[in-house]
This record gives sequence, structure tokens and C-alpha cells, in this order.
Amino acid sequence: MKKSTRILHAGRKPEQFHGAVNPPVYHASTILHSSVAAMEKSGKTPFEGVRYGRFGTPTTFALEEAVAELEGGHRTVATSSGLAAITGALLAFLKAGDHLLMVDTAYFPTRKFCDTVLSGLGIETTYYDPLAGAGIKALMKPNTRVVFTESPGSLTFEVQDIPAMAEAAHAGGAIVMMDNTWGVLHFQPFTKGVDISIQAATKYIVGHADAMLGTITAATPELWLTVKTSLATFGASPGTEEMYLGLRGLRTLPVRLRQHAETAMRLTTWLETRPEVDRVLYPPLPSDPGHELWKRDFTGGCGLFGVILKPTAKAAVDAMLDGYSHFKLGFSWGGFESLVIPTSGHSIIRTATAWAPAGPSLRFHAGLEDTDDLLEDLERGFERLACAAS
Repeated sequence: MKKSTRILHAGRKPEQFHGAVNPPVYHASTILHSSVAAMEKSGKTPFEGVRYGRFGTPTTFALEEAVAELEGGHRTVATSSGLAAITGALLAFLKAGDHLLMVDTAYFPTRKFCDTVLSGLGIETTYYDPLAGAGIKALMKPNTRVVFTESPGSLTFEVQDIPAMAEAAHAGGAIVMMDNTWGVLHFQPFTKGVDISIQAATKYIVGHADAMLGTITAATPELWLTVKTSLATFGASPGTEEMYLGLRGLRTLPVRLRQHAETAMRLTTWLETRPEVDRVLYPPLPSDPGHELWKRDFTGGCGLFGVILKPTAKAAVDAMLDGYSHFKLGFSWGGFESLVIPTSGHSIIRTATAWAPAGPSLRFHAGLEDTDDLLEDLERGFERLACAAS
């Protein structure tokens, strides 16, 4: 079956639920056992079947099965947010005395976690150039346990050479984790050497800006058991309503993502022609420095992209952003709504590589509104920019 067909059916077992198309929402904590013997038996395999609400319900398992199918992994563990998936995965494989290689474009809360919690636990983090590729080998230490990647990078959209990095990491005895939220459907991590794939399912999987959710998918049974055991020990347990919303969103992911990407391509192509724009950050564009790697490793795009303006005053940029009708100011992305945030200044922190754009930088998410309406919104924004700058 093609992927879009598999997504519609993955995790669904109508025959177990009286023919219902969707798995029901299970509200459960206590699970009853028929006998002491049955209770003791379930304790020997705590992560198989329904044993206790914190370990998961049939609703949880349906989403986890579907996401594993989506990414081509062994099994998935659901978490309460994308950040919880990142931190949970890191804590599952790192201990005091270990070394972590973290991409310099990391999501800001990930960087904060490394610099505070991991540092406090005696775990060293080295930030590396996202374009290092096979050169990551030079940064490996005997105690390097994890190489964390994200492609394209948060806010600045560098595309990483994941296969080359995975080969170098594995040769040094480390596992490779990847934040695959941007690639969601169009990057198959386990065919590229990734061991642990992480997604902020809040974004495109949920798709409706109404639930917080994260996923950790493992390449092998051993890796999955390490993740599951660690998260269960911490008591991590996403809500069953969120599981249901993730399943609902997942079913329409291919068609939504296709529209997001089509709109983003029209918008970015138009933005490249604007005199106010210095550069557009979107790997599917042929002009993007990461385009060749993107074309090699990805099968499509999404709605998230960046824009670097030519030098102009902050007040003029604020006037442009404040007046948008459709591009609302808001964090996150992946929902049906269009969004924009300024990313200049404190939003982008680099310690291993320099980031010095020509002018103010922005991040856009192209939603599901009519593309002509979005283009008109951008056009009027540039008119406000010019007026405020004059």
C-alpha cells in the first residue's frame, strides 16, 4: 500500500470495537485482573497489553502503532509534548559522565535543557555546526553517547547530511537522534541511519492547534525498551484525549501536508522576487543552499519557512507584522492556521557557528487559507513596512 493509504488504516482495528471506524477514547487508570495469577503474569511484561493507565490504553497504543508505521520504525512511545519527547529520549540514553553532540540550530528549549538539567547531571554537551556532515567524526569523544540532529534546523532551516553523520556517529559508538517534525511524512529516518526519531506531534500530526503531543520512535526493540522503561520510570503519561486528537489529525495528514507545501512554495517563490527580501529560507526552493540534500533525502516539503529582510528598523517590521489579517502572531506551527513570528535577536542562539543575517529575520507557517488571500496579506504587509520605514 502507498503511504497515504497506510496512514488511513494504521492503528485501526474496527473488529475489536464493534465495527467503530475510530478507536474509542479510553479513560482509564486502574485495570482489573481476573486473578492473582493473572496480575502476577502481567507484571512480568508491564509494557505489553493494558496493565495500568499510566503505561497506556488502547487509544494510546493505536496512535503509537500508527506513528511507527508512518516513520518506518519498530515501535513508538507517545509523550505529553514535543519537548517532553526530546528530553525523555535524551534522559533515556545519557548518564553522568556521558557526552552529547547537539546541533547548533537546536530548538531553544532543547538548548536550555542541555545547559541546565543535563549539565547539572554531569552530562557534557558540545554544540556543532549543522553542516558538519561526516566531519562530526572530529568532535566525537570516547564517551559520546548521542548525536542529536534536526533537519531542517529550527528557525534557520539548514539541511543536514544525516546519512554521513549517522555513519560517523555509529563508528564512534554513539546513537543518532533526530527531530523529524519538519519532515514528518517526507523524511524516512530509519532508512538514513537514524536510531531514534522524535516528533512534536503537536504540529502536523495533530494539525488543528488543539493538543500537545510528542512521539519517540525507535529503530529496534532494544532501543524502544530503553525509551519505554525510562519514560515509565519518570511517570510520563500523555492524556488519552490527546491521543485521540493525534489519531484524528493523522488520518488527514497527507492531504493537509500537500496543501501546506503547495502554498509555501507559491509564497516563497513570490517572496524571492520582493525588493524588501534579502533571502528566503526554504529547502524545497532550488535557490536554497540545502536544496540538493533536501532533494536527495526528502520526498516533499511542508508549510514552514523563514525570511530574511533587507536592513530596516524594528518598528517598521513590527508595523508589518501587527497588521496582518491571516498571518497571526503565535508560536508553534503545523495547524490549519497561518502564523508568523520575528526570529531576530534572542530567538536564535548560536555557540558553534555564526548567524549574522543581513537584516531582520522572520518565520512563517503557511496554513490552509486560500493562497491568493495569503499573498494579498503579505503584499499589504510590505506596504506597511515601507510606510513605517519612510
